[in-house]
Amino acid sequence: MKHIIILALAILPFTSMSQSKKETMKEAIKKTLFNYRDALNESSTSKALALYTENGVFMPSGAPTAIGQEQVKGAYVFVFSQIQLNIEFFIDEIEVIDKYAFARTTSKGSTLIHATGETVPEENRELFVLKKENGNWKIDRYIFNKMK
Repeated sequence: MKHIIILALAILPFTSMSQSKKETMKEAIKKTLFNYRDALNESSTSKALALYTENGVFMPSGAPTAIGQEQVKGAYVFVFSQIQLNIEFFIDEIEVIDKYAFARTTSKGSTLIHATGETVPEENRELFVLKKENGNWKIDRYIFNKMK
């Protein structure tokens, strides 16, 4: 029994460090997600693109899948030419597994449609797969769809 208690006490600091490390990683992921939100609200293709991995995949609702930096760039150039977003992100879940993570979010706000000048409500749910690349959490896969 004494050996079990000593073993448990020896393992406890590593378990706490692991949880602490996960919380630190989750904070870094939140920063990436909020930087992405800011890029969307600023209609900044360069800021959005910088948050993707080299082989990132963007799967917008009702549009073709964009794979890799050039296609992802083209998709955002097109999106931002059509609309101006004003949204807020709400993070529902973040799970970290080694150098990968996924985040489930919702977003809510409004969209200005450039062609008509009309502003309409915007509400989506999103799934991000993130990958730690060169020490930074980046978007590796991203898909969203309308909630209503």
